[in-house]
Amino acid sequence: MNIEDIQQYLPKNVKVEICGNIAFFEVPALHIKEIATNLHANKNLPLHLITATDERAEKEGFKIWYVFGISKKNMFVVPFIRLQNTVTFPSLTPAIHSACNFEKKIHTFFGLTPVLHPDLRPIILHENWPANLFPLRKDFDWQTKVKEIHGTYQFQKVEGEGIYEIPVGPIHAGIIEPGHFRFSVAGEEIMLLEAKLGFVHKGSEKLFETLPLSNKLRLCEKISGDSSFSHSLAFCQAAEQLSDALPPKRALYLRVIYAELERLANHFGDIGAIMIDTGFNFGGANGARLREMIMQINERLTKSRFLRNVNTIGGVTKDINAKEIIVLGKDLEKIQKDFFEIIAIAQNSASLLNRLKGTGVLLPKTAKDYGALGVAAKAVGILSDIRVDFPYAAYDELGFNTIETESGGDVYARFRVRVKEVYASMNLIQNALTKLPKGPILTPRNTTVFKKNALAIGMVEGWRGQIIYVITTDLAGNISRVAPCDPSFLNWSLVGEAGPLNVVPDFPLINKSFNLSYSGNDL
Repeated sequence: MNIEDIQQYLPKNVKVEICGNIAFFEVPALHIKEIATNLHANKNLPLHLITATDERAEKEGFKIWYVFGISKKNMFVVPFIRLQNTVTFPSLTPAIHSACNFEKKIHTFFGLTPVLHPDLRPIILHENWPANLFPLRKDFDWQTKVKEIHGTYQFQKVEGEGIYEIPVGPIHAGIIEPGHFRFSVAGEEIMLLEAKLGFVHKGSEKLFETLPLSNKLRLCEKISGDSSFSHSLAFCQAAEQLSDALPPKRALYLRVIYAELERLANHFGDIGAIMIDTGFNFGGANGARLREMIMQINERLTKSRFLRNVNTIGGVTKDINAKEIIVLGKDLEKIQKDFFEIIAIAQNSASLLNRLKGTGVLLPKTAKDYGALGVAAKAVGILSDIRVDFPYAAYDELGFNTIETESGGDVYARFRVRVKEVYASMNLIQNALTKLPKGPILTPRNTTVFKKNALAIGMVEGWRGQIIYVITTDLAGNISRVAPCDPSFLNWSLVGEAGPLNVVPDFPLINKSFNLSYSGNDL
């Protein structure tokens, strides 16, 4: 990438460093709000991530990185600020609301304070964690046994006659992971809904600092188990940029096939689960049946129902032979025919549609302000899909350029986006199978050597939405920071926005229509 390609996005008189498709540059902390707001509001660049690194050992202090992407060009503009002899920095949240949770996370895990942030309640680490311990600082030992304290988490309050609160969770009457939901209601109508998460925090980002490379890849697959392939793919793509371990073309096509199989399995499961939450058992049973068929295909192809141990730096470990290509194509034709018939029956159910339409409405402005991703964004007409905006693997060669959207922003719109994406994924897989090039599936390597003092970004459109990994290396070329972000991290706030003006019994349906990851959020 040449500086000329991104000159229009750069402030004057900054020293720009180029690392692959990333242009990064230091700016004074006092100017970051002006520069970031200009990139976001005037240049229309999406803010994908804000994260921090602790580089005090190299006498660099703390750095805070702001990742903006240039759609259609697959390039990133990353201004950063340096904090030395201070632990405060200007908050972007008053100007860019989607910065809110990123800054809260930096405050909680690094002990750096975003000045003028409107809500600095701790995120993930709550009332039982000491206020003066910051686990993502380098001098925090990952094996430290932290003394539990007993503080109080302050939920938002709605005052008024007849208002009462309903606490739900964190333990639920099912197999879902723990999360606490606090309802403020008048009768059965929801006035305020606030989600408190973090109960399955497992120190993943700290573990990335200590694990060997092979186990880093395995850890990616456990960030959010139903997105194992997409998370590992995002990590591999970033690592491949740092090491120039370019995958062979056949591997790129196989990555598309496996990624779309993962999308199919989860969309089938969600479509069925949404219907069963309305009491439409026919749809629920068949959604589960189709999901199981895809999971069995995954196991047949890779020996893993969740497509684990498939991605690796430099390619993939599992091929699809000529015989299996034919079998898989026929299997998908049968599944697509089944699915078409199921959806046709569902669309004729007045009781089903009555429950879906108008429930859990998310407004387009709210979605945009919060940085909504994936299904939630597409259901309000936001044209955002990493496969189109920042094409990776073989998506561009397969001509994938259509983003499936709806406009209603309700449960029905999120249901319909999933239905449309099922058909798109079916076509993508069939197209990839037809065009699958011959050749190796992995670039041979004895050892993996990373660039020194470098930065890399891997992005993937998981079935929930954008998954991003930012990886930095130190002066010796060792990975010093891995910052993953599942779409659930931004989208959980949307559930609270979609709750008010609905009744309490609608909450399970609204929550299922987003179907966010607890584990992927809690890291």
